Amino acid sequence: MAKDVNIAVIYYSATGNVHSLAEALAEGAVKAGAHVRVHRVPELAPDTAIDANPDWRAHVDRTRETVPEARLDDLAWADAYAFGTPTRFGMVSAQLKQFLDQAGGLWLNGVLTDKPATAFTSSINRHGGQETTLVSLFNLFSHWGSIIVPPGYTDPVLYEAGGNPYGVSWPTGQPPELPDDQTLRAAQYQGQRLAEITQRLRPKEESTR
Repeated sequence: MAKDVNIAVIYYSATGNVHSLAEALAEGAVKAGAHVRVHRVPELAPDTAIDANPDWRAHVDRTRETVPEARLDDLAWADAYAFGTPTRFGMVSAQLKQFLDQAGGLWLNGVLTDKPATAFTSSINRHGGQETTLVSLFNLFSHWGSIIVPPGYTDPVLYEAGGNPYGVSWPTGQPPELPDDQTLRAAQYQGQRLAEITQRLRPKEESTR
């Protein structure tokens, strides 16, 4: 059990797909014994853009009061990170990128060093840039000095969910559909794996407190 391990699940979601993955990943980490914060980064899009998509507006309104906004304090609190984002032309969304760009002070002071980190994403198409989005977050983790924790092919559930070794990813299709059961189970496993590896990497005197 990953006792006394703090995990921050920080994500951006427009219409709810990445939000569903974040909740499933957090559930897996909690079942492994971790303390988990699930926080969304601030929305940057104007209301005119949000209102043009009823699903986007509905998700923004639904999570405004129920999911806290992420703060840099969450990064300092956590022993490990899970970052989620929609794929935007094969890259991280502007909303998550802005939040990460603000972490320079923590990086400079070594607060982010040696902490395990993982990532997850969603796009309309299975080949819509999901892997490049995840790998772009791995680049960030390398600069932070974090320990990259991909799911790999370490459990059969990952094959059932599409077989992405870099992180759980969901192709929504058009019209979009929320993640299916196999993908949510894979996200739960990814959260469990992150929690367990974080516990194993902690110094013995800390892990036995």
